[in-house]
Amino acid sequence: MSLRFTNARLCLPDGVIREGGLRVRAGRIAEVGPRVEPEPGEQVIDAGGRLLAPGFIDLHVHGALGRDAMESTPQALETICRYHATGGSTALALTTVCAPWRDIGRALDAVRGWRGSSGATGARLIGMHVEGPYFSPERRGAHRLEFLRVPEPGDIDHWVRYADVITQITLAPELPGMRELIPALVAAGIRVSGGHSDAWDEEARAAFSEGMRQVTHTFNCMSSARRRGPFRVAGLLEAALADPDVICEVIADGAHVSPTLLRMLWHAKGADGIALITDATAGAGLANGAEFLLGDVQCRVGDGVAFTADGAALAGSTCRMIDGIRTLVLAVGMPPGEAVRTATTSPARALGLDKECGSLAPGLRADLVLFDDGFRMWQTWVGGRCVFEGRG
Repeated sequence: MSLRFTNARLCLPDGVIREGGLRVRAGRIAEVGPRVEPEPGEQVIDAGGRLLAPGFIDLHVHGALGRDAMESTPQALETICRYHATGGSTALALTTVCAPWRDIGRALDAVRGWRGSSGATGARLIGMHVEGPYFSPERRGAHRLEFLRVPEPGDIDHWVRYADVITQITLAPELPGMRELIPALVAAGIRVSGGHSDAWDEEARAAFSEGMRQVTHTFNCMSSARRRGPFRVAGLLEAALADPDVICEVIADGAHVSPTLLRMLWHAKGADGIALITDATAGAGLANGAEFLLGDVQCRVGDGVAFTADGAALAGSTCRMIDGIRTLVLAVGMPPGEAVRTATTSPARALGLDKECGSLAPGLRADLVLFDDGFRMWQTWVGGRCVFEGRG
């Protein structure tokens, strides 16, 4: 039996929003256009003039509702995926923190074992983003100093064993050994992203030339322009903004990055050069004052923002993808169609999944979200199955 959406405003791959309909058959988009003719016996969803968009793809999310990806249990993973579906995420990459090898390996094993079961009650789990342990001590953020390290001989073998489940590794490209590690990771099919880095311009550009094609949570925990002797030299931030082939992750929760900086990023990169992320931690969905763990770092929620317990650093966010879309449109001035692209086509392309999802195009997965002009979520569909119905 097919499913047909009618009376929808379609967020199309070119960023244009047009009125029309969409048909789903066998979990895939079968037809999309200004008029989709009825079929006998089909289920009909009247979108009521709301926006129908591809499902959001979150490249960087740690947790929700008090659960953290590093717990490495099916219950924790399902809780996180189910919660983020309420914000329109239909695919996500759970994310590690800096930790001992055994803990990172246990998390990767858990994601590898459970991802085939995901998507039934929440977002589909596409893999794991390894954030650390190759970080600059000066830019470590909420990650624990004692778990930071530099690459050693044999490290690449460890990562290659998990190449099928790692969506990206975030690292500081200026660390010793990176000129060897980055090309080896890229050759193994593992995407490399620069972050938690104190790199100078030339160190960042060298990493880009060696295959690092992304930066992690732009503006946060990364070097920017500063003096070297009498001269002012760019950092990782400016190097990424200046390179048209580098995708910039960004947290648009209204706390990590101000609207002016978000606007600057948009004008520098365009929607296709930005990948919206949540970087949500276990504090997402919890009330103000609630305490939670990021890995094993004690944190708390205050004024809707996640902090380490001492208040010294932000500890990821508490937002969902729809919240970031709202910020980009209302605070930054980005057209809704472009804002949607930062959460759909851009991350799909970054992950090499653009032939599978990320657009309203025939043949792609029926990962869909329905929301209104107030950015209230109405429905989330994963593979043609409704996993969240909020009715605004």
